[in-house]
Amino acid sequence: MIKYNPKNWLVFNFYSRFVFRRLLPMLLGMTLFTVVLEYVVLDWMQLHYPGILSFHSILGIFLGLFLVLRTNTAYDRWWEGRKLWGQLVNNTRNLAIKINTYTEDKETKAFFREMIPNITVAIKEHLRDSRIIGEMEISDESTREAIIASDHRPNYIANLLYKKVREMKKNGDISEMEYLGLDKELKSFSDIYGACERIHSTPIPYSYSMFIKKFIFFYIFTLPFGLVWQFGYWTTLIVLPVFYFLLSLELISEEIEDPFGKDINDLPLDQLSTKIKANVKEILS
Repeated sequence: MIKYNPKNWLVFNFYSRFVFRRLLPMLLGMTLFTVVLEYVVLDWMQLHYPGILSFHSILGIFLGLFLVLRTNTAYDRWWEGRKLWGQLVNNTRNLAIKINTYTEDKETKAFFREMIPNITVAIKEHLRDSRIIGEMEISDESTREAIIASDHRPNYIANLLYKKVREMKKNGDISEMEYLGLDKELKSFSDIYGACERIHSTPIPYSYSMFIKKFIFFYIFTLPFGLVWQFGYWTTLIVLPVFYFLLSLELISEEIEDPFGKDINDLPLDQLSTKIKANVKEILS
């Protein structure tokens, strides 16, 4: 995720270059198409027609509505993901504080000092369809091997946390009320990564996404026909910015609708995981 000053208007430079590089082949293709059309219409065939600009004005209204809906839907998914990870940060702190308050047992504290950050790393990598566990700190080798072998690592680690809390209750280390308080925090983990999985595994419907792309290309490839008789060879300089901005909106929407990856506008999950680890270690030290 890009960190920037929202009050600085020059901040657009970096991302604009990133988008431009991705769109450059299509921009070159559109330039070639428009220039050839201008030559054929104006010089070779020397056609004279008032154009169909009013048609594109009507189409532009509908295209604008579709793009607004598309970007708003994508941003809602991005923001929901950010709220869920903000909740995860808070709940890991709450769990660590409660463990630190409820018990003085060093072994128990060491277990939670490892496993609370580990479940956040497991959630992060699970949402990225990754099997990496390099950031996890697992002192017990058998536990490490079991986590590596598990198909759903967040579930497995959550199960370990539940078993440990149950063991504390069975041994009389915590009261019934304290047990219920810990259970609430543990339940929130599965609620959070379940909601994140819903966002990650349910993209915008394929037919809707393809329709918008087709709509954009239909609009752009017919736009020169509406402008060439009025603007001549200047048509290229009008079409290219329109093409660039319309496709940029679609690219941004594609990028942020699944905000758990490593794209530059995705959520800073690595930093959030590091923050959780530092907070938990400080609380349970």
